[in-house]
Amino acid sequence: MTVRKRRAATAQEVKALGHPLRLRILRLCREHELTNKELADRLGRDPGTVLYHVRQLTDAGLLEQAPVRTGASGALEKPYRRGTDTWWLDGPLVDADTEEARSAPVVAFQEELREAGPESVRLYERFTLHLSEEEVAELDRRILEVLDEYVATDEQRTDRPLYSGIFLLHEPVD
Repeated sequence: MTVRKRRAATAQEVKALGHPLRLRILRLCREHELTNKELADRLGRDPGTVLYHVRQLTDAGLLEQAPVRTGASGALEKPYRRGTDTWWLDGPLVDADTEEARSAPVVAFQEELREAGPESVRLYERFTLHLSEEEVAELDRRILEVLDEYVATDEQRTDRPLYSGIFLLHEPVD
């Protein structure tokens, strides 16, 4: 198996990824082609607000319009689907300019977890470690190596339940 290589995110991609609602839209459109109305309904947000964020994502190439389809009522619908696979961007928000952008993945994950409920949690590991900067880099490399394998082969497992997760390492306040 050939694992894809990561690349640096463009400034436009970083800006587009720097909002929790946009990250949630990307996750939803990864699994299904969804219209702006379907996204707004699913996210409990105003369609105009969602459309603004959809446009930010499409302008950055992270979301693309799928072929027009006929909806249940016979009206034409414009669904969206994932564009660029953001997994292969190399830590796009770690050095973002704003606190909101840097925390967007955590906020999006918290919202998704709250929506799914505590019974949705399948694995939970909480830990503290004393690590040098080199050891942090090694831990990150090894974890990404394992996750990259699973991400690269995920299309082979679409018949199985979907799981979402986040790995976060931070320096606690003493």
